[in-house]
Amino acid sequence: MEYIDYYKILGIAKDASQEDIKKAYRKLARQFHPDLNPNNKDAHKKFQQINEANEVLSDPESRKKYDQYGKDWKHAKQFEQARQSAGRQSERDQSGNWQGFDEGDFDENGFSDFFRSMFGGRESTGGRQAKFRGHDVHAELNLQLTDVYQTHQQTFTINGKNIRITIPAGVEDGQKIKLKGHGEPGINGGPAGDLYITFNITNNTKFRRAGNDLYATADIDLYTALLGGETTLDTLSGKIKLKVNPETQNGTKTRIKGKGFPVYKKEGEFGDLYVTYNVQLPKNLTEKQKELLRELSKS
Repeated sequence: MEYIDYYKILGIAKDASQEDIKKAYRKLARQFHPDLNPNNKDAHKKFQQINEANEVLSDPESRKKYDQYGKDWKHAKQFEQARQSAGRQSERDQSGNWQGFDEGDFDENGFSDFFRSMFGGRESTGGRQAKFRGHDVHAELNLQLTDVYQTHQQTFTINGKNIRITIPAGVEDGQKIKLKGHGEPGINGGPAGDLYITFNITNNTKFRRAGNDLYATADIDLYTALLGGETTLDTLSGKIKLKVNPETQNGTKTRIKGKGFPVYKKEGEFGDLYVTYNVQLPKNLTEKQKELLRELSKS
C-alpha cells in the first residue's frame, strides 16, 4: 500500500492546529468541488484526496494513529495486539513454559507471519486469514436551500465509484446521513465500511429558515396599510396574494399555514410561512398631497 501524505495534500505543516486543518480543507474543497469542475477528472480525484485527508487529520485519534503508523494507521489496534501477543510469547519462551517464535518466523522488518497474515499477506496456520471491516468514509455535500425544497437524486463519487443517492426534501444544514456498505471495502472478505454524508446548505433565498418554518418581509405602501388591500409575495412554490387589513401597523406579523419548508421524510407536510409587513412611506409628494395630509392630521 502506497503511503499518502495527508499533510501535503492539504498544504499544511505536521504541527498544524485543528483550525488550520479546517480552514485548509474548506478552501481546497471549494476550489476542487465536482460541481465547479464537472468535466475535470483530475479535480474530482483531488477532491476525493482532500476529503480523505480531512477525514483522518480532523479526528485527533485518527491523526495520532496516522502520525505513528503511516499507511497502516487504520490497523493500529491490530498492530498493538500483535505486538503485545509477540511480547507475551517471548516472555513465556524465556520462562520455558511456551516456545516462542523462531527467528525465521519474522521477516526483515521484524513482523511475524501471524502479523502479516492479519494484513492479508499470506495465509496463517489453518489456511484462514483474519477479516477486517472496511473503514468508514466521511464526505460533505454542498447544496443550496432551493435544492432541498424538493426530493431529488444526486450522484456521489467515492473511491472512484459513482453512487446515486436520493436526497429527501427538508434536509437541514449540518444534518448527517449514513449509507451502509458504501465505505471502503473490507480486508480478506470483511464487510465494507459505511459512508457518512454531512449536508452543508447555503441559503440562496430571501427567506430565513428555522426548522420547517420560513420567515420573510413584505413591503406595503402607506395607503394599503391604512385602507387595507392586497399584496403579492414570491414564495418557494410560486406567487401568493396576501390580504392586508385596514390600519395595519409597521412590523405587523401574519402566518400563512403550510407555506413553509417541507418536513423531512414526511411527504406533503410543510411548516408555516411568517410574514412581517414593512410599511413604506411615500416619497416626492406633490403640494396637493402634502396639503391633504395636513388636513388629515388636523382632523
